[in-house]
Amino acid sequence: MKNRKLTMGAQTIAAALAFGNTAVFAQETTDKCTESTAAQCEATTDEAIELIRIHGVQQSIYRYNKSGDPRRLADLVDTPQTISVLTQDQIQESGRTDLKDILQAQAGVTLGTGENGNAFGDRYIIRGHEARSDVFVDGLRDPGMTTRESFATERVEITKGPSSTFAGRGSSGGAVNSITKKASTAYNFGRVDAAVGTDEHTRLTVDLNKTLTETSAVRLNALTSSEDKPGREGIERDRDGIQLSYVNQPTDRLSFTGDIYYLNAEDKPDLGSYYDRDAGHPLEDIPVYAQDEDFLNSEVTTFTLRTEYDISDNLRFYNATRFGKTENEYITTGMRGTNRDATDPDAPGAYTLSLSTHQGWQDVDYVTTQFNLFWDTPFLGVDHRLVFGFEYTDESVDNGVFSVQNNNPTNCLVGGRRGVSESYCILDGNGDAVDNIGGLMGRSYTRGDADALYDIETYSFYVMDMFELTDKFDVFFGLRADSYDYTNATSGRGGDQLYAFEDDLYNGHIGLVYELTEHGNLYASYSTATNINGGESDLGANCGYGGLCGTPEQAAQADPEQVENLELGTKWSLFDEKLVANAALFRITKSDVHESVGDSYSTLGTLNTGENRVEGIEFGLSGDITDKLSIQASAAFMDSEILESYNEDNIGLALSNFADESFYIQMRYQPSEKFAFGGDYSYQSEMFGGQPDTAAGFNAETGEYSIVVPDYEVVNLFANYYYSESLTFRVNVGNLFDKEYWTAAYRSGSFMYIGDGRNITGTLSYEF
Repeated sequence: MKNRKLTMGAQTIAAALAFGNTAVFAQETTDKCTESTAAQCEATTDEAIELIRIHGVQQSIYRYNKSGDPRRLADLVDTPQTISVLTQDQIQESGRTDLKDILQAQAGVTLGTGENGNAFGDRYIIRGHEARSDVFVDGLRDPGMTTRESFATERVEITKGPSSTFAGRGSSGGAVNSITKKASTAYNFGRVDAAVGTDEHTRLTVDLNKTLTETSAVRLNALTSSEDKPGREGIERDRDGIQLSYVNQPTDRLSFTGDIYYLNAEDKPDLGSYYDRDAGHPLEDIPVYAQDEDFLNSEVTTFTLRTEYDISDNLRFYNATRFGKTENEYITTGMRGTNRDATDPDAPGAYTLSLSTHQGWQDVDYVTTQFNLFWDTPFLGVDHRLVFGFEYTDESVDNGVFSVQNNNPTNCLVGGRRGVSESYCILDGNGDAVDNIGGLMGRSYTRGDADALYDIETYSFYVMDMFELTDKFDVFFGLRADSYDYTNATSGRGGDQLYAFEDDLYNGHIGLVYELTEHGNLYASYSTATNINGGESDLGANCGYGGLCGTPEQAAQADPEQVENLELGTKWSLFDEKLVANAALFRITKSDVHESVGDSYSTLGTLNTGENRVEGIEFGLSGDITDKLSIQASAAFMDSEILESYNEDNIGLALSNFADESFYIQMRYQPSEKFAFGGDYSYQSEMFGGQPDTAAGFNAETGEYSIVVPDYEVVNLFANYYYSESLTFRVNVGNLFDKEYWTAAYRSGSFMYIGDGRNITGTLSYEF
């Protein structure tokens, strides 16, 4: 189980890595090398090692051996933490493309909604804790709320449990790290994937790697796609993207890799259904009510430069620097069930569905640079693998609003918090849908001023060590200090406010791995994380959902939220190291929680009064069961509880947006060289709506939770036909049984996201 030098045919790995291709193609490459001269095989092996250095070791199409984060030095099977790796092959065969859809199927991960219909990007929750700001690309934080696509992604790594030594502030329940495709001098290849399907689905991707000289290469990844949301005609998703990567290796010890990434996503968003409190269930078969003028746009541009230099055989330098800008904006329509007011002229008191408007924009500019020095050295008779790091990040986020005008006449009178008001209802007096729902409001809009100017500048230092205490014991250790300077100029109900404070955060981890046998180990780990007041960049001075709590003076005095994690697990390498199985018991305790009081749109809140706990067990399985059967599976059984709160009624309740049970399995069977088929199954138990990091909404009179997201299960299928070495056909069937299900709920239940309906796509892949 220790880190060993490669003993398998590196040429086999090279073939598998080059395209993420089938075992058949890899075997053919092995045969060719067997028939070649020793010098030719050595050259092939050198190329394979180059692939391994860039991409990590892919032991099967559903399993990687190494993390894409260079600071994680051990093989994943020897790392004392739960880390799930989703390979490019697995992602492609699942039929999922957006990161949100990829993650929501995984065990221990749920989705949440934004505050008041906030449609900025994606919101993930890992082991019960917010992770929308804990998304990384190649180990660097990807700030802001945006749409994230997988066309340039090599694999996705989900780290479970606090990991602030690596991630810095946040990462209470874990973090997500996407590893991108990079240019390589080891090979030339091209691949084009073209897909069509139901719901007006079209998708075209290009992946082309070309060596320019012996020491330089370029790689192009490009995307254009369009579709309607399956089952929700008119809810549109359009994506166009490109990534250009260049590598230059002037010497054997020095390399530079740069890439430019651009994505433009233009969607028509859908806030879904709403929770009918009388029925105790979301309203089913809701008509599409998005207005013609609705939009959700994300534009992402980044430039990244990586430098690697082998100073000596035991000393290596690595730097990654990124400049990024994202522009996000949305106007979307909400809907709620209500009754026409008694003064309504058409149908007084009749049940109806009325519309509302939600909108905002966000501009993000950031720069981040990370320096790492890797030093392998003996000390006190023990070989240490040390990492010394420094990281600098400056994130500036401007949030603002639109001025929206509804130009068409209203068609109903409804009651609300502000009394009777004119409104737009999609049901007429007889309860039938009105004509031309999409043109009901006739909106026009102009971009307004910013209402929150967020900036956080952070300097971070860390040191990590890994060493063998004995032949059986490995020790992992790390410490990190983050010094940040925070400002947020907000405008809201409380007037103009300037929040400005600074603080230092200290976190660490320690892990012990005991080798039970050559194929299995037992590990124990302890890790911490910290969250600051107002750490979420999209909320301004709204205390709910992670915004600022308290007045500027109070916020400056608040302590950071503290997170501690204990994990006891075991990992096993089975079937000649082709399959890895893992299991882990864990307990995450978050204390000094900032709690929103009453109206979450204001800064009214309590500082450091809450405490909650999540504990459970998680299982995982990835790799090859046989030469023909591959699997990736995970299951999480968890329990959450509020331990302390300013409101004693919250104590003992479950966390919001938390699923006690979740399960995911994806299997692939290849009975012949020409054919492979499989599918995936995901299950999520019910969860309850509410604000993050606090108790789910609860009705003390009925003794039941107020907003319930029902449990759901989804089945997807795929089949591959390998017509030739160059041409492959794949068919995907999503949501095979066409079940209506809901993935997340707003705290009041006024909207609930709907999962995709049944869909069928066909993909042609051509490699050259």
